[in-house]
Amino acid sequence: MMEALGFLKLDVNGPMVTVALSVALLALLKWYSTSAFSRLEKLGLRHPKPSPFIGNLMFFRQGFWESQMELRKLYGPLCGYYLGRRMFIVISEPDMIKQVLVENFSNFTNRMASGLEFKSVADSVLFLRDKRWEEVRGALMSAFSPEKLNEMTPLISQACDLLLAHLKRYAESGDAFDIQRCYCNYTTDVVASVAFGTPVDSQRAPEDPFVKHCKRFFEFCIPRPILVLLLSFPSIMVPLARILPNKNRDELNGFFNKLIRNVIALRDQQTAEERRRDFLQMVLDARHSASPVGVQDFDIVRDVFSSTGCKPNPSRQHRPRPMARPLTVDEIVGQAFIFLIAGYEIVTNTLSFATYLLATNPACQEKLLREVDLFKEKHDKRTFCAGYFS
Repeated sequence: MMEALGFLKLDVNGPMVTVALSVALLALLKWYSTSAFSRLEKLGLRHPKPSPFIGNLMFFRQGFWESQMELRKLYGPLCGYYLGRRMFIVISEPDMIKQVLVENFSNFTNRMASGLEFKSVADSVLFLRDKRWEEVRGALMSAFSPEKLNEMTPLISQACDLLLAHLKRYAESGDAFDIQRCYCNYTTDVVASVAFGTPVDSQRAPEDPFVKHCKRFFEFCIPRPILVLLLSFPSIMVPLARILPNKNRDELNGFFNKLIRNVIALRDQQTAEERRRDFLQMVLDARHSASPVGVQDFDIVRDVFSSTGCKPNPSRQHRPRPMARPLTVDEIVGQAFIFLIAGYEIVTNTLSFATYLLATNPACQEKLLREVDLFKEKHDKRTFCAGYFS
């Protein structure tokens, strides 16, 4: 018996162990590289064939919008794709969109988060979750009333006056200039004044700390090799990226937090009449709000579909909840960042393309000018009548 066991005994040495572990590791990596790519198929959803580890990342190499249109064309109005190991479902059927945004809205309030968002952005309503999202969103609703937004119009007009003054100098000189850069400065001025309570003139002062940090925020990008690692091994790489030192991230978070804290300290020392009527002040006024606004009040699509007879499901709606705690400074900074994210590039590009189209279509330019003059004439007449009878 002992002889038989001795015959079966293998001579285990270092190279054999290394080879065995290498084979096991390769087998494990092969399984891991494709193990997440069966979920869409189980749901019966068509999708592009994913590549190991990165999924359908290469499908979007030509741009997100064009690829989404191609995805719908190839796989239908209800399909999906993978970015890394994360599954995405694309819905372009109107009835299903209504169901998601109206009837079952309370199940879809949380946005996707990667875990790598800047601290300031992570505390905005874009990424707050569940009950805290509902509380903060409810407190902010008062800041977005038409009356409150009208109070900020003079601040936007001041930034517009700066833009017109710069454009006038370019027009008088006759020199070519970059209109997109002018609009970028304009949106920066609006965001700084309205959302951060800090008036700046980006055109004249490009070295202003606020302007420089805004540019740094949007110039930040993840190198492609690191992006592939993040998509391939999110459970390891994302926590690692969050704890590793990041000088750029820490400096940006520190600057904007310090700026908001200084403005808050100044506003708290001022009387109500002395405070600027900007978005930041509206948020500060609402930070202790206990307005019990429920999640059913946030689905703005309800009004759009009201004429179609699409009714929300009452059993799905949450009861209104008061705020458990006041808005923190980090959350106030986060709400200001919404203006920065939405305005810096979106508004700049919209104005740039609109200007280009008007410049290349003189007839439309003249029509727009007539409508603006007519509106101004009616507005001035109403203002005169109101002043006369008062």
